[in-house]
Amino acid sequence: MTFLTTVLAFLLALGPLIIFHELGHYTVARLCGVKVLRFSVGMGRVVWSRRFGPDQTEWAISALPLGGYVKMLDNRDPATAARTAEEEKREFTRQSVWRRIAIVAAGPVANFLLAIALFAGLYMHGLQEEGTRVRVMAESTAAYQAGLRGGERITAVNGEAVATWAELRWSLLQAMLDKTDVRLDVAQPGGGRFAAVLPASALAGKNVESDVLGALGIEMERQPAELGDILPGGAAEKAGLKTGDRITSIDGKPVLDGIVFMQMIRASGGRAMEFGGTRAGQPLSVMVTPQVDPQTKVARISAHVLSAPEMVTVALGPVSAVAKGASTTWEHSAMTVKMIGKMITGHVSLKNVTGPITIADYAGKTARMGAIEFLRFIAIISISLGVMNLLPIPVLDGGLLLYYSLEVLTGRPLPERIGELAQRAGVGLLFMLMALAVFNDVARLL
Repeated sequence: MTFLTTVLAFLLALGPLIIFHELGHYTVARLCGVKVLRFSVGMGRVVWSRRFGPDQTEWAISALPLGGYVKMLDNRDPATAARTAEEEKREFTRQSVWRRIAIVAAGPVANFLLAIALFAGLYMHGLQEEGTRVRVMAESTAAYQAGLRGGERITAVNGEAVATWAELRWSLLQAMLDKTDVRLDVAQPGGGRFAAVLPASALAGKNVESDVLGALGIEMERQPAELGDILPGGAAEKAGLKTGDRITSIDGKPVLDGIVFMQMIRASGGRAMEFGGTRAGQPLSVMVTPQVDPQTKVARISAHVLSAPEMVTVALGPVSAVAKGASTTWEHSAMTVKMIGKMITGHVSLKNVTGPITIADYAGKTARMGAIEFLRFIAIISISLGVMNLLPIPVLDGGLLLYYSLEVLTGRPLPERIGELAQRAGVGLLFMLMALAVFNDVARLL
């Protein structure tokens, strides 16, 4: 069932994005007067098609579900060459260079516009996000040395306001890639404010694939440890613990939250411990002897521990939501470009290149989390699709835009021979990138 959900979520995520991308090309081509012969979802052999519209455009579904294309009148291919004087006027290569640029750029632009629309809709609906209040950190961490102690709320990073944990993490990742100092505006629990500075050296060497914030000592503050489901036959049930019990101390030592609670149990070695806390508002004191798993050697009490982070609601009006959607799309696009640049220069591992298996995995996970997370995932993938198609690689939209940009600068088209060689090189590079992505996907699974 999980596999089926993953496959369906993958198709629901990628299919509409491909259609939207190709509709961008199709719409602008029609506006520029170019005749469209075929609109295909998928690549390879056509398995289903119908003809519609004044030009009897063939709308098709092809065998390979990855990708799609719009086939226009094009004299470079005998199969799609114009056959009448009227068709010559509507042939792609006869259009001005600016019209050709508009047609090619319309696909990625459509993906960016879709992302903006999705983010705007989510912000208008209202998003429940983790807040930016931090929990107590170790004295050896960069966050502690910068002045944080726990309980504070981070309100801005380098002057840019952050209201959610995702925004905080995103801003710190950007600073890490830029190799700059980070200035955190901090609101204290008692009402005071101060600025904490994380030097660039504290972020140097951190892996973007890892928990960057955790490595700096910045972790979400959690609510006090509260017991959820009590598993039958476990140490918690034997000690008389019940769902809803809140644990605030173990052997007289304070338990700040559920994470600390679980850490103390795992480190107990199976010895008896005195749990202090409350039950329905009344004081509670219980002796509990955790059970040690013979295989993992980890002590457990066989109870779910609830320790949710502080949540904030981000809800905006229509104008603010569109502006926020546009800025979020821009930030994600810029970060993607930076990551690609860092991978080219060797500052970021090529393991960050992901392919369809990883995309399908995340599609399934976000779909199971609910519509909001799934739509957010689709918006992010739409941005990635737009950016990747703008890369200056022949056979991609970005490669064609590079050709036409050179034509604008030189006043003449690129020689056909050079174009053919570039196409072959582009196909080879694209296959290498796909092979790397699939290899990384499989390595993650294993």
